Amino acid sequence: MGAARPDDTTQAGAVPTLPLVLALDVGTSSTRAMIFDARGRAVPGLLAQTQVDLTLTADGGVEGDPEALFGVAVAVIDEILGEAGALAGEIAAVGVSCFWHSLLAVGPDGGALTPVYSWADDRSAAAVDALRGELDEAALHDRTGCVIHTSYWPAKLRWLAGIRPDLTIGTTRWLGYGEYLLGRLTGSGACSVAMASGTGLLDQGRADWDAPLLDHLGLARDALPDLIDRDEALPPLRPEWAARWPALAGARWFPAVGDGACNNVGSGCVTPGRLALSVGTSGVMRVIVHAPTVAIPPQVWCYRLDRQRFILGGALSNGGGVADWLRGALQLPDDAAARVATLPPDGHGLTILPFWAGQRTPDWNPRATAAILGLTLETEPLAILRAGLEAVGQRFALVHELLRPLVTDPHQIVISGGALGHWPVWPQIIADSLGHPLIASAEPEASARGAAIIALLGIGAIARLEEAPVALGRTYEPDPRTHTIYAAARARLERWHHTLRAAGG
Repeated sequence: MGAARPDDTTQAGAVPTLPLVLALDVGTSSTRAMIFDARGRAVPGLLAQTQVDLTLTADGGVEGDPEALFGVAVAVIDEILGEAGALAGEIAAVGVSCFWHSLLAVGPDGGALTPVYSWADDRSAAAVDALRGELDEAALHDRTGCVIHTSYWPAKLRWLAGIRPDLTIGTTRWLGYGEYLLGRLTGSGACSVAMASGTGLLDQGRADWDAPLLDHLGLARDALPDLIDRDEALPPLRPEWAARWPALAGARWFPAVGDGACNNVGSGCVTPGRLALSVGTSGVMRVIVHAPTVAIPPQVWCYRLDRQRFILGGALSNGGGVADWLRGALQLPDDAAARVATLPPDGHGLTILPFWAGQRTPDWNPRATAAILGLTLETEPLAILRAGLEAVGQRFALVHELLRPLVTDPHQIVISGGALGHWPVWPQIIADSLGHPLIASAEPEASARGAAIIALLGIGAIARLEEAPVALGRTYEPDPRTHTIYAAARARLERWHHTLRAAGG
């Protein structure tokens, strides 16, 4: 893996090393564009970012307008090229990081027939129940690395077949948003193995669409995109876009790669000796394994970075979203982040099951709900917030245990994510929950940087993934006494979880 170096971030006034690459980072809350040099360093002052808004529906829908999302991507590319000026002519490639698991249908002209459905859209819960009754879920997990869940395509496709039968006739292809975006720009809707691996339809061992599952769903193979690897360039820009962006007309455009995989690459977590832990609205811990095959442990999901590398991990539907909900519901003061840091660990007498948005790892229950246990008249709002932060840390401790068979010892855990910056005590809570040191990533935009590094690999500017340098920051050492306290709190949380789950909660 790349060593931590103090000069890995290009300083203002420094001359970037050529060639340059443009990284487009398409997220569920914003789309941003950045320019990186040949060493994977962000060129200072060049960042274009626009917020995006997904629509939430009363019945559990989370969806985006394809045209609006596309317009945002075009706008940030316009902006970054304008900011770059003469440097734009040095851009040799474009890499794209895109949110995993999205789904939409397109017709014969490539136009969208549906909204972009997010992983968080849980309207297919009834389809999950039906598919679990029809399929051998353990065998399916062994092949696809995914369980039957609302996050993935099989349940959404079954749900859409029931509510939109017209799509059976009108749909030419089912795509993720990344393929839709690049298809409109380049004319190719090809899908990277990395993006396909997050659909729940890919045989991970063969890196190809899973024929038995397609047959069960009645889905023709030609209704899915062609598969290519991350280093196989797409066609050049269509004439209209080449005319709009002449600086990019000769650049090599690479297929979109899942944002989680890009985050691992951008933060230097590309071997089993370094895990990535990220906390945004949700939370995730991931490890990359470079091997011809991998045994997928139960309860762990498995996707791919490319045809040579698997990426395995555990996901929490509830990360920073827990803190955001509590802050709003409890009307916490402006200095809540500082005050909550002064409270003693597990000193509140509360147990929180942090399942506001259902549950993924390990039980994958979209109907799971949150609970706050132990409330009294003396309970203070800040204590509830502290209990929520600790509960998420305890869920991460569970994910860490599930991933331990896949990592080497000793190993590092590199943390990133905006939620950790909003609540500065949270990294220490998580370190104490895991009983393992955490190292902060010094890469502020790890997913964008990962897309840039993947593009640099594609054009040969970087020879090996492990050679890309990485900048690391502060280390959070666990306190043994606090770890013992949190271990007891975690056992209490699991007992309550088991009790309420057995009671149908």
